[in-house]
Amino acid sequence: MDNLTLLTVGVTLLACVLGVAGAHVYSSGRAQRQALVARMSQTGQTPLPTGRRQRFAGLDRRLRATRAGRRLEREITATGLDLTAGEYTVYVATTLLALYFTIGAVFAPFFGLLAAVAGLWGARSFLRWQRARRTEAFINQLPELTRVLANATQAGLALRTALAMAADELDDPAGYELSVVADQLALGQSIDDALGVLADRLPSRELIVLVTTLILANRAGGQVVTSLRNLTQTLEERKETRREVTTMLSQIKVTALAVPLLGLGFLLMINTMTPGALDKMTGSVTGQIATVTAFGLYALGAVLIRRFSRIQV
Repeated sequence: MDNLTLLTVGVTLLACVLGVAGAHVYSSGRAQRQALVARMSQTGQTPLPTGRRQRFAGLDRRLRATRAGRRLEREITATGLDLTAGEYTVYVATTLLALYFTIGAVFAPFFGLLAAVAGLWGARSFLRWQRARRTEAFINQLPELTRVLANATQAGLALRTALAMAADELDDPAGYELSVVADQLALGQSIDDALGVLADRLPSRELIVLVTTLILANRAGGQVVTSLRNLTQTLEERKETRREVTTMLSQIKVTALAVPLLGLGFLLMINTMTPGALDKMTGSVTGQIATVTAFGLYALGAVLIRRFSRIQV
């Protein structure tokens, strides 16, 4: 009986040890897999893991098998959105159908078609806007980034180590983008190539200056700490200037948005005062051409207002 008890206790302890070891191996393997998938996602080979169940996986696989799908996936990855190419395609298609039926019911069927075309353009513009927004957030973190790099290099750390440390200390998007650079360096990629990919992914003057400074310092050495200190002060001043310019141009941006909305408001008012007027107007080829021309002029006015108010800092 005593031997049976000892055997049971021994088997139980062994099972517990094996269970703990198995959980540890599983967790470490899962972490390594996620890190590998994150690195591969930067080249468009596989979607970035998000910890959630991805929808429309079949459609996503078919899209990633095409050149357009891979390009779309790279664009989505640059925006930082928690989306796959398949999910984005389904959401855009659903939105276009909703716009077509909704606008067509409120105004006229021809306006529903115009709304669907405008929605398709808006979907692409949304990706560009999201990428610009992420780039702007990264630019705002550049002074802090250069300060961390200057402190690390002054402490005697190598540039690779300084980039990895900055990735751990900074918040997103700078922390994530630097972690991608650190992963590429860990895989054997050169500093010039890793930083060059970062500059291509988030194009901006400030980042190009920083990348150029780091590349030159890595190649020729020199006073990298002094350069980073001076660059930090310059970026702080540019950050304040950009903030002031954005505040001054906010009214102009609202005007550029209000111009096309006024046209839609006038059309809705006309259709309310005279029901069926828009159906009669767009029932002929001449009316359709006039409608497209009017919307084109409204869009041109909005674009010109934004172009004239754009100030490069």
